[in-house]
Amino acid sequence: MNTTQLECFMEVANCLNFSRAAEHLCITQPAVSHQINTLENELGVKLFHRTSKSVRLTQEGFLFTQYAGELLKISALSKARVKECRQEAPMRLVIGCRNTMEMWLLRPALAQLRRSRPEVLPILRLVPFDALENLLEEESIHLMFTFRESAPQKARYLELARCPVMCICAPDHPLAEEQTVTIRQLQEAGRMAACRPPACPRGLFEIQGRAIGSRNTTQILFCDTQEAIYPLVEAGYAIALVPDFPKVRLPQLRYIPLADAKPLSFGAACLPGKGNPALGHFLDLLSRSLQDGAGNSRGADGSPQAAGHREER
Repeated sequence: MNTTQLECFMEVANCLNFSRAAEHLCITQPAVSHQINTLENELGVKLFHRTSKSVRLTQEGFLFTQYAGELLKISALSKARVKECRQEAPMRLVIGCRNTMEMWLLRPALAQLRRSRPEVLPILRLVPFDALENLLEEESIHLMFTFRESAPQKARYLELARCPVMCICAPDHPLAEEQTVTIRQLQEAGRMAACRPPACPRGLFEIQGRAIGSRNTTQILFCDTQEAIYPLVEAGYAIALVPDFPKVRLPQLRYIPLADAKPLSFGAACLPGKGNPALGHFLDLLSRSLQDGAGNSRGADGSPQAAGHREER
């Protein structure tokens, strides 16, 4: 049963004339007859007594007018409600992240977005890197974080920060007092935590490979994600090489620059010429928030702690 059948039935019931009903519905008389026939076959009853001179409702047809009318009202009401919902729905900006650190980078820009564009509702999705790229191509997300070398080929890349390569270690580690470290020092510094692409940027992966050197496998802690590295380092099990993201340093760790390592280009990727009307505005907010000051660290409870950055306006 469909609304076309019901509309044809109600119009014939009102006119008691197939030709006139067809005119009102702007379709042909055979089309009306076909819809009535299929409806009668589905219900298993005759809805009209038809002769060459007249058309009248059967008892079953008269009863069915009540239900057909209600069904058409419900159909019209549901369409109207869905249309209202679509018109009143907030503009959504879907952002893909690979880890919680990337989500922390969003916080200042999201706060500014709420004030400057209250009609925009951000949606955050935390999914693996490969899945993120697929979601971007399918336009299921509008924006994703990435390093330049890993940016999807079809995407437009906007650099947000230059991330120095840092050695991180616990405060009581022998390297903790160094101002800079070299690959040679890392090769002789004991156990090391590491992960592979795409969780580890390709540029960092090459440096990490040299730092691991000829270590025995018992001296390497392989991790699935960059996030898994931090608790191991904090607990003193290993050192690690990481990109120094803006504003997300952990104060309980020591960050030591790696000598002669070029910074990694970190940014956002979006599809050119597509996406959300608020995307450009948000990218501007995000770029300014990440470039504003020296950065933040996070306390042990997860709260942000200022580290020499000026207050956002």
